[in-house]
Amino acid sequence: MKTLKARLKKKIEASYLIQGEDILLYDKALEMIKKAVNLQLEDFNFIVFDDESFDGDAVIDSCQTLPMGSDYKIVLLKNIVKVPENFKKKLRDYLKNPVESTVLVIFDFFNKFDFIISEKISAKRLDDASLKEIIIDELQKHGKIIKNDACQQLIESCCNYYSLIKNELEKLDSCDDVEITTKTVDSLVSKETEFTVFELTDALSRRDGDKAVSLLNLMDKDTKTFSLILNHFRRLFFVAISGLSDQELSELLSVKEYAIVKARTLAKNFSKIQLKNIYEMLNDVDFYIKNGQMQIENALYYLIFGILYC
Repeated sequence: MKTLKARLKKKIEASYLIQGEDILLYDKALEMIKKAVNLQLEDFNFIVFDDESFDGDAVIDSCQTLPMGSDYKIVLLKNIVKVPENFKKKLRDYLKNPVESTVLVIFDFFNKFDFIISEKISAKRLDDASLKEIIIDELQKHGKIIKNDACQQLIESCCNYYSLIKNELEKLDSCDDVEITTKTVDSLVSKETEFTVFELTDALSRRDGDKAVSLLNLMDKDTKTFSLILNHFRRLFFVAISGLSDQELSELLSVKEYAIVKARTLAKNFSKIQLKNIYEMLNDVDFYIKNGQMQIENALYYLIFGILYC
């Protein structure tokens, strides 16, 4: 994503494959492509196929027809889940000899289009340094400054998702504080559940029972929260016992490398035996919940105190 603007100035490619977990970056990339090709008359020259309207033959036909009143047309495939084998062949054949005035853009959140050779755009979560630049620049437009620790807190609260940070920046832009501090972030920014689970795990690793309970009190007492905690400690356990690299573990556990990096940080605060016992306890509680032997809310508090004293 960082180099896309420069790449577009140099050359307009026949197709762009966008993959990653930060949804807003997909739209940002598309807008950059539209601007680069100077797209005109979008009603005629911007064709969208989603999972409901997808038709392989119609996609190829749209790619092969010329634009109307514009130098380029854009055909967008938006997160198609089921990609027929016959369409894969047709698409590969088309891309061997594409129409120069057509730009095919593929939103591929589910990684279904790895079979094609295309210009790739990463929509993975941005690193801290890139997000800090965006945050500082956005706040400066509204006459505000942000302290470094507050900026880092905002990034972590949103788990490095640009899409979430953008929403929270609107709150910070409209607040009365000229200087954004950690106190401002605490009072205005909604923490992503994933980050709250990270905070909860950190509190448990430090045996800070008061903070752990306070965090749990703020969370929904539902199966989603339990699943996040279960998956989080499962990740910590595998990170602790495995000699695999971050990339290998991310593929094995079907998570992003960012999650593995965070897990390594937390896993250091537990012994391997502790993580094994916690993982077994979580599996037992999962069994009790599914068999109606334990209510979700009771199970969550049972786990917190069980982990604190394991």
